[in-house]
Amino acid sequence: MQPIRNSAGEQLDASFHDAEKSDCLVILGHGVTGNKDRPMLVELADALAESGYPCLRFSFSGNGESEGKFTDSNITKEVGDLTAVIDQLGTGKRIAYIGHSMGGAVGALTVARDERIKVLVSLAGMVRTADFTDREFGDVTPDDGLMWDEPDCPLSQSFVDDLHQIDNTLAAVAEVRVPWLLLHGLADDVVLPDDSRDLNKVLRGPSKLVEIEGAGHSFEGHYSVLATEVSEWLENHL
Repeated sequence: MQPIRNSAGEQLDASFHDAEKSDCLVILGHGVTGNKDRPMLVELADALAESGYPCLRFSFSGNGESEGKFTDSNITKEVGDLTAVIDQLGTGKRIAYIGHSMGGAVGALTVARDERIKVLVSLAGMVRTADFTDREFGDVTPDDGLMWDEPDCPLSQSFVDDLHQIDNTLAAVAEVRVPWLLLHGLADDVVLPDDSRDLNKVLRGPSKLVEIEGAGHSFEGHYSVLATEVSEWLENHL
């Protein structure tokens, strides 16, 4: 696989899971402070590849082993990263995108302007971006403090400003018609289940909301449910 670079020339760390349905490509994007190697994404990509779907996991710029600065990371820049991945790998492919948490917001804003994505899956997808940053980081001083006290994840003013400017993804997806699967754990206290419920209400294309009792933000202990639901959705719509 050739190196993937975004519009700033930063190389994006990626892992490919080959599979038999070569006319398809499933792209998986992580959430804030995450990377492509989060166990949920690895196990889901493995399961989907076993079902025949080639998968690409990648880390957004400034995250994991990808080039770039973490303090430059925000939703708008990550939309550009995802677009660069599709530009370089998506030619002639039927593309599905699976986004976790903030990666779900990235998918929503990308599909609203990029018709190459044929199927969308949101895993605890962030919808009300301003509410999220106020709730999780409202007591942290931007450009001084840290996200969840993680030393490698400083909170930047540009991150806060970007999520406030977006505010929410609901208006952006009002005209989207692609099949969209939403999965959310009812024990999620990072991105609240109401985000997925509100999004599902405005979708005009085929959609399904799956609420998972007892599942937290990263779906630990519930990976098999994700694999089953996503595989079925891809089989029916991709």
